[in-house]
Amino acid sequence: MKCVVFRCSKKAEMYLYVPYQDETDDLLRDLPEGLIKLTGTLHKVMELELSADRKLARANVQEVIGALQEKGFYLQSPPNAVLRQDDSMLNNPSDTF
Repeated sequence: MKCVVFRCSKKAEMYLYVPYQDETDDLLRDLPEGLIKLTGTLHKVMELELSADRKLARANVQEVIGALQEKGFYLQSPPNAVLRQDDSMLNNPSDTF
């Protein structure tokens, strides 16, 4: 199964996988509005051929394929260390704007 991977602007190391289509505009048209709000601006990173024997760095390929077939997308969350760093910045009372 061929897919397209996008980097999400709202969170470091968050990626969105969607099934491949010839027209780039069609790739994101049917995604839920809440998902787009969560990811922010999407930047195309690569096209990727997925198969059962393919290894992915931070995701189980079978879960990705299943989500692409069932939901039409797979959202890869950042590693826990990145999430903890974001959380510590949000809860730091010394930060001022």
